[in-house]
Amino acid sequence: MTTVSKATKNGIQALSKKLFKLLGDKNGQIYQDNVARFGIPGKYVKKAFSEETPLGAVASAKSTIYLALESRCKILGFAQTIQQDADTTELDRIVVFPEYTGRDVGTQLLASVVKDEKRKGTKTIVVNAGIGGTHARRFYD
Repeated sequence: MTTVSKATKNGIQALSKKLFKLLGDKNGQIYQDNVARFGIPGKYVKKAFSEETPLGAVASAKSTIYLALESRCKILGFAQTIQQDADTTELDRIVVFPEYTGRDVGTQLLASVVKDEKRKGTKTIVVNAGIGGTHARRFYD
């Protein structure tokens, strides 16, 4: 059973370790889809997904990380939001790990984000899909 919850410090640390491992495999799907495809410099990737960066963002109360979990401990994917102002939040990313695609994990993450933002009174959620992001556009539609 998949559940979605806001990440705790331990959850962010576990996510960071998993991402670091997955992003270290330059032939892996996560690296290819999220780094190579956009030509993102390796230094940026290391900094963005180190434990300190997401922990700092969450501590500032400007960012929220949601984890999709199976059996309360296996991370299937995650979403991250960034509060732009009192009325607007940006859905910075939704990532579902390749072995869990097709199981509605992304849909559950998105539904949790929308529900949480509505509860907070957010009026607008901004999402971005790159030029070649036809799959992402269909998903958000």
